[in-house]
Amino acid sequence: MRRVVVCFVAVAVVLVSTAWGQVTSPCACGSTPPGRPAPRSLKPYTGAPEDLRPFSKFTTPYFEFYQDLIEYNGAARDIPDPDLKDVNEVRIGVLAPLYDHPDQVLGNRMLNGANLAIEEANAAGGYCGKPFRLVTHNDYNNWQNSSAAAAGVAKDSAIWGAASNEAVRMIYDDKVWAMLGSISSESTHIALRLMLKAETPLVNSASTDPTIPETIIPWYFTDLQDDRVQGYTLARHIYTELGLKRIAILRVNDRYGRFGVLKFRDASRRLGHPVVIEQKFIPGDTDFRRQLQVIEDSRVDAVVLWTDIGPAATILRQMRELGMKQRVFGSHRTISGTSGDELVKLAGPAAEGFEAVFPYDPTRTDPRWLDFNARYEARFHEKPDHFAALAYDAMQILLEAICRAGLNKARIRDALTGIENHKGVTGDMIFDPNCKNIAPLFLAHVHNGSIEYRRITMEKPYARVGEDGVQYAGPALADEETGDQQIGVFGPRADEVVRSAAVMRILRAINGEGHAVACRRISLIAIPSQLSWGKASNELVKAVYQDHALALIALDRPSSHLAEQIAVKSFIPVVAISSDRALTTTNIPWIFRLPEGTPIEQALGSLAEAIRRAGPNREKIRNLLASGTPVGGATFESTGELR
Repeated sequence: MRRVVVCFVAVAVVLVSTAWGQVTSPCACGSTPPGRPAPRSLKPYTGAPEDLRPFSKFTTPYFEFYQDLIEYNGAARDIPDPDLKDVNEVRIGVLAPLYDHPDQVLGNRMLNGANLAIEEANAAGGYCGKPFRLVTHNDYNNWQNSSAAAAGVAKDSAIWGAASNEAVRMIYDDKVWAMLGSISSESTHIALRLMLKAETPLVNSASTDPTIPETIIPWYFTDLQDDRVQGYTLARHIYTELGLKRIAILRVNDRYGRFGVLKFRDASRRLGHPVVIEQKFIPGDTDFRRQLQVIEDSRVDAVVLWTDIGPAATILRQMRELGMKQRVFGSHRTISGTSGDELVKLAGPAAEGFEAVFPYDPTRTDPRWLDFNARYEARFHEKPDHFAALAYDAMQILLEAICRAGLNKARIRDALTGIENHKGVTGDMIFDPNCKNIAPLFLAHVHNGSIEYRRITMEKPYARVGEDGVQYAGPALADEETGDQQIGVFGPRADEVVRSAAVMRILRAINGEGHAVACRRISLIAIPSQLSWGKASNELVKAVYQDHALALIALDRPSSHLAEQIAVKSFIPVVAISSDRALTTTNIPWIFRLPEGTPIEQALGSLAEAIRRAGPNREKIRNLLASGTPVGGATFESTGELR
């Protein structure tokens, strides 16, 4: 056991919490306790959308748990507050992996965040002039009996009893008023049962196990969105928003990985796309090629990682080495949320395109967040990650609850349980009747070597364009009666592209092997887009209406969007080489998208075969491309996305 004594800070600190503004002389803390929290409900549980709920397609359950506020009806509220003359300090316990543990770096960041909140509270007067003090206890590694996970880590023969022993010491020897911790869900479960016995609040900021609050123990509070919210949100993004279907899971083989993917698996099945394959690895592993090869052989569209930053970075690098092109998604622990994120540093270019859910937006510029970053960096000489930031918020919430309730554990619990909303340094939080944060997550996306964040929810969009397929329902189009069968190539330096050796070679192959219909050759019309936008648009219109091009190839994102606008008016198929999925979410039946970086020869080969099989008719070419059958090595959905 190690203890950290937090002393008064000698400098003035900007006070974040409004509660401390109420600390006057005489002390206002505990003078107006909040009383029992008002009953409240949230139906359905966690606000989950209908199509993600268990059995929603089949029946309505007779009774559903976890929708109403958990009651506490014990006698602890009647215990009188201690006389302040007998109080030297207000102790708060911390259970975290601080040493002899693979997660000790994360545990110490969590401790730093909690320490900063304590220091600021003490600088503002503490509890009626009495300082708050953190009493820390180490959370040992419950998986250290595995040789791979235990390299260099001290052994403890009674490891499963370690967490409970430390929690017992905190409650009965250290006499803490509440506890913060831990990262490990096993230890948090153990501590929670001791909190039930000792009637002591447990605040959490790092464990995402959704089964912890489902114990119906009324002493738990967490400010981190759990694996249910994370899994449902990822499933909504992958299946509904992106339209992917065949997904593999690669996870760490510990409780975090095993329990973490359960809700994603459930959501996948309910959305009609059961996970194709699940592979796992032992904590401490560094070679994932065997698991990746199994995943590659399973012909999946994407891979979901449930692990930490180090393994995630190695997996991304090894996927690139193996030539794997699948999209990759991750849980919140696969990134850190700091500038120059550790994942990007470790994975390098292999991280490009990676997406993960995250509890808040660390790139926002509101004063509350920026001030916290400045204070934290000045104190600890590093940027705060989400373990530090969420621990700071959790400790702030706990300290405010203690000030409102006074030194009575049940009333502190009442103050915590009554919180429905909170504005923390990490953003706005929403707490359900199980006292857990269910605010919508953010999606972190690695783009051009940096991470961009946007709000994302587990809700189904109000209207999903193309959900039932995209069709052309216009008038029947006649054949284009021209000499050569022409394809327009629109984009930067299109004239140079069509004259390149690779394009000329495939064009000769197409025209020299009897692929041209009725001995009519396929030729290309070059339309450079680096001209003034008006002139480029005029040239594109001329290729469509005067030269009677049968199809267009757009070489980049800007040219693809302009070609799409022309296509919707003139009824001409467009093969766009772009990674912008917005092109295929507009319900326009003429656009077909190949990922950015696809060689133009692929687009040209697909269109040439479509023309050969369908004839010189734009509608028939479009219908063939949208039919879901392979055309020149590419198979498209009716929405225009690759199958």
